[in-house]
Amino acid sequence: MLPTVRKIPIGAVRKILSSFWDENLSHVKSHIYDPSRYYHCNLRSVYRFSESHSGSIPKSDRTNVAIFWDLDNKPPNTVPLFIAASKLKTTAFSFGSVRLMVAYGKSQQLNCVEKKGSIKTSEVFSCRVCNRKFSTNEKLVNHFRQIHESEHQKRLNQIESARGTRRVKLVGRYSMNMEKYRNAARYILTPVVGYKLGDELKRAGFWVQTSSHEPQKANIALKNHMVETMDRRQADCIVLVSDDMDFLEVLKEAKRRCVKTVVVGDVSDGTLKRAADTGFSWKEVLLGKAKKEAVSVLRRWKDRDILKRLEWIYDPKVDSKWYEFDEDTNVENGIDAREDDARVWWKLDKDTYAAST
Repeated sequence: MLPTVRKIPIGAVRKILSSFWDENLSHVKSHIYDPSRYYHCNLRSVYRFSESHSGSIPKSDRTNVAIFWDLDNKPPNTVPLFIAASKLKTTAFSFGSVRLMVAYGKSQQLNCVEKKGSIKTSEVFSCRVCNRKFSTNEKLVNHFRQIHESEHQKRLNQIESARGTRRVKLVGRYSMNMEKYRNAARYILTPVVGYKLGDELKRAGFWVQTSSHEPQKANIALKNHMVETMDRRQADCIVLVSDDMDFLEVLKEAKRRCVKTVVVGDVSDGTLKRAADTGFSWKEVLLGKAKKEAVSVLRRWKDRDILKRLEWIYDPKVDSKWYEFDEDTNVENGIDAREDDARVWWKLDKDTYAAST
C-alpha cells in the first residue's frame, strides 16, 4: 500500500524558502553582483579612459583663441571674402577653441574692396530695363550709365525739339520706356553702402565693426579691444590679421603676458611676424598649409613651455646651503654639513671643541 502524499500549498513553500534565505544566506548578499553600483563605477573608469585616449583636448588644457582682423590693411583681393574668412577660422581652430572673431574697418575702405569684385555673392545683379545679368554691382552701374542713360537722354532731346502734334505722339510713345527707366534708376543708381560685405563676414561668424573716416580710428578701436581681451584673460592665443606697424606694441604686450600670438599677412618677413610667435601668409591660409603647420607649432610651443619650467635659475638663498663633495666623501657627512650650515660660524659644538683639543 502506497503512502499518502500530503499536498503543501505553494504559499507555504514560498514562506519557507524566504525564511531560509533570510536566516542562512544573509552574509552572501554583500558579495552578490550589484549591477547599479558596478555600472556607475564602470562609467567613471570609461570616462577617464576616454579623456586620456581620445583626441579631444581636456578642458584644463584647451587654448582659447581670439581672431582680430584689420580690414583696412589686409582684405584678400583674389578670393571671395566669405571663403577667406572661413579658411582663416579653420586655421585658428587648429590652435584651440575660437572664442572671439572680430573685424574692424572703415566704411570707405570696405566699399573700395567691393568695387574690385572680390566679393562674389550668390545674388545675381540684373538690369531692370533689359533684364541683363551681371556678377557685380559695379558692372551693372556701368552698363546702365553707358546704354540706358544715354538712350533716355536721346528721348528727352527728341521730345524737347518736337513741336505740336509730333511732341504729343513722342511723349505717348516713350512714356512707358521713360517710366521703366526712372524706376530702374531709382534702384540701380542709388549708392549702396557696405553692400553685402557685412553679411558675408557675419555669415562666416565674425563680428563686424565699422568706424568713421577719421584716420587710425579703426586701428585704435582694434588695439583697445585686444588689450581688453587680454585684461579679462579671455584668450590664450591671439590671431592678428594685419601688417600695420601700429600693432607692434600690442604684440609685445601680449608676449609679456605670456599670450601666444599668430600674425597673418602678405608681407613675408614683416616686423609683426618677427615680433609674433609665428606667422603665415594669406596664400598659406587659403591653401591649407597653415592648418598643417599648426600641429608642429603647437608642439614647439609645448616643448618651450616645458623647458621654461625645467630651467635652472641660481638662487643664493637656496643654493648656498648645498656643498659639493668628492666621490670618496660620505653622503651622511654632507647631510651633517648642511645642518651645520644653518648655525652661526663662531658657535661651536661642545663635542667638536673637545675632539679638537
